[in-house]
Amino acid sequence: MQIVLDSFNLTNAERLLCETALHTAGSIVEAAKLLGITRHALKRRIIKHNIRWIRDAGARPGLGDTSPRSTASATSVAAMSV
Repeated sequence: MQIVLDSFNLTNAERLLCETALHTAGSIVEAAKLLGITRHALKRRIIKHNIRWIRDAGARPGLGDTSPRSTASATSVAAMSV
């Protein structure tokens, strides 16, 4: 995969690399592996560059999906706290 930079600005290049890796890999762990950094280092860069990234809902069931199972458990937790 070839990435074309508009300028020699390292901040912009780092942001573009993080965004591309996240889009390509689909998860923070796999994107960090592509970049050769730790998951925590990638999370710091996501915060630093204010990268808005939402993982595909179908990647892992129960995390980020809107299935009735996850909605029911969230409702149960809310009912317990009342």
